[in-house]
Amino acid sequence: MNAHQQPTGSAYFIAPETAKAESHTLSVLVSNEPGVLARVIGLFSGRGYNIESLTVSETEHEAHLSRITIVTNGTPSVLEQIKAQLERIVPVHRVLDLTVRARELGQERPIEREVALVKVVGHGERRAETLRLAEAFQAKVVDATVEHFIFEITGKSSKIDQFVAIMKPLGLMEVCRTGIAAMNRGPQGM
Repeated sequence: MNAHQQPTGSAYFIAPETAKAESHTLSVLVSNEPGVLARVIGLFSGRGYNIESLTVSETEHEAHLSRITIVTNGTPSVLEQIKAQLERIVPVHRVLDLTVRARELGQERPIEREVALVKVVGHGERRAETLRLAEAFQAKVVDATVEHFIFEITGKSSKIDQFVAIMKPLGLMEVCRTGIAAMNRGPQGM
C-alpha cells in the first residue's frame, strides 16, 4: 500500500501511524433494557473496533442499570473516538476508561479479575501432577471423577493463561472463561 492509499473498513487506520495501540478497560453504565448490548456491540463491529473481553451484568436492580466491561485495543485517538461514540448511545449513562482513571490515581492498571472453569482429563501420575499444579495456582476443584477434574480459577487473565498452558500437556479438555470484571482502587465509585 502506498502513502496515498487509505485502508477501509477499520477505524484503526484513522490515527497516525506513529501512535501506539494499547489495551484499555472501559466500564459502561447502561439502562438494563432489551437491545442495549446489541447497540454497543454494533458500534464496535460496525466501525472495525476489536473487543478483547466483554462482560455484562445488572448491578443496580432497583435503578435497572447494568455494567458492561469492555477490554479493547487502540491508539489514544481511536480510544477517544470509541468513548465519544459510546456516550452518544441513548441508554448509556456513563462511560469510564478505567485504564486512564487508574493512571490518574497513580496506578498502572485497574483491578481486573476473570473466572475460568478448566476441565482436565487424566489418569495415574498425570492426575497427581494436575492436582499439585492446581493447588499451586489456588484453583478449586468443583467437580471430579476418576477420569477428570473441573477446576475453578480466579485471577488476572495472565494467571489464567498460564494455568491453561500448564494444563495442556496434562490432558486439558475444555476451558470456559467469564471475561474481565474490573474496578478502580480507592473510595470513588464509577
